[in-house]
Amino acid sequence: MKQALIQACLIALLAGVLAAGAFQFHPHAPALYLIQEPMLADEIGLKEINERWKGDVLWLDARPRDQFDVAHIPEARLLNEQDFDNQLFEILDTLQTVTKPVIIYCGGQKCEASRHVREKLMKSVPLDRCFVLKGGWPAWLAGQGK
Repeated sequence: MKQALIQACLIALLAGVLAAGAFQFHPHAPALYLIQEPMLADEIGLKEINERWKGDVLWLDARPRDQFDVAHIPEARLLNEQDFDNQLFEILDTLQTVTKPVIIYCGGQKCEASRHVREKLMKSVPLDRCFVLKGGWPAWLAGQGK
């Protein structure tokens, strides 16, 4: 009886560890809460981007270069914290003449890199419409059906 109880506990523990691992690494893991956090003033959702501008925006990718090189939103430009000054110099002409909204995204739901890049960018180049994509890269992937 005692041996069976120990085995049952080990099986339950192993199942919990495997479930947590699957949730952590699954590309479409559901949110662990029922109520979605409200958008902050500088955030915008993919649905609104598509409704307001039909997706015709300037995308800035705030992720590290190695992630950008693997995959990014088509026509996105790289502008991250790691090499901000050099990358900004490369796209400065575009940013100074852009008439489209500028949308910055990073690697995850809780990623702050896009917000940090936005803050630095707004100090360097005043933009009328510059937002952070709520949900970042995973939200864009989910919106593309990938």
